Amino acid sequence: MSGFSFDLSGRNALVTGASSGLGARFGRLLAQSGANVSLAARRKDRLESLADELGGNTAAISMDVAQEASIIAGFDAAEDAFGTVDTLVANAGIDGAGMATSITEEEIERALSVNLKGAILTAREGARRMIAAGTRQGRIVITASITAFEPSPGLVAYAASKAGVVQAARTMAREWARTGICINTISPGYIRTEINDEWFDTDPGKKQISRFPKRRLMGEEGLDAMVLFLSSDAAEFVTGADFVLDDGQTL
Repeated sequence: MSGFSFDLSGRNALVTGASSGLGARFGRLLAQSGANVSLAARRKDRLESLADELGGNTAAISMDVAQEASIIAGFDAAEDAFGTVDTLVANAGIDGAGMATSITEEEIERALSVNLKGAILTAREGARRMIAAGTRQGRIVITASITAFEPSPGLVAYAASKAGVVQAARTMAREWARTGICINTISPGYIRTEINDEWFDTDPGKKQISRFPKRRLMGEEGLDAMVLFLSSDAAEFVTGADFVLDDGQTL
């Protein structure tokens, strides 16, 4: 049996939604594991602070995943910094909260535009460039959610967007199977982040936590090992898969 390593030295990564929360953690994780990392998001000032913290193998790049022109420009900037992106973590997203009977058309469109359309456009731009460059160990990881398959009242648009992400990734995996690109999704459980922080301090949020089998929110660190694995050479035989990482919250 051959050995394997999650050392990402020599990889050129791009992480979207990297200005806060999980995206910032993923950017830090990949950089500390040896990859060159382009940190992408709309809030470039935050990205620059993170890049300054992490050092010379990182770059701060403006990108709005709801706009294809911005995605293309972001990949151009990443290539200028480090060369062809061969490791992509498409993490950008918004919460899209709202009951089905009250959420506005604009809120639905925004959630689908950022979470679903943005993930597809980002993944395909990365794949196009990997294929053109002849990259045979391309890695794409998209952040989905347990709401993709777990009914979640009040999150109808968000849940629909994340379910779409899982199926889109499976379809793209089939399309790109012979290119050497492996594309997978992770479906985290509920983690306290900037998006949901206030909710979990409310009485309904606390009741939600009390219904989980372990009666707790999971920590961000629970995603680290899987993100590293799926970004590494060790994931050569894994594509089109969704990995539920939820601390048992859906049991």
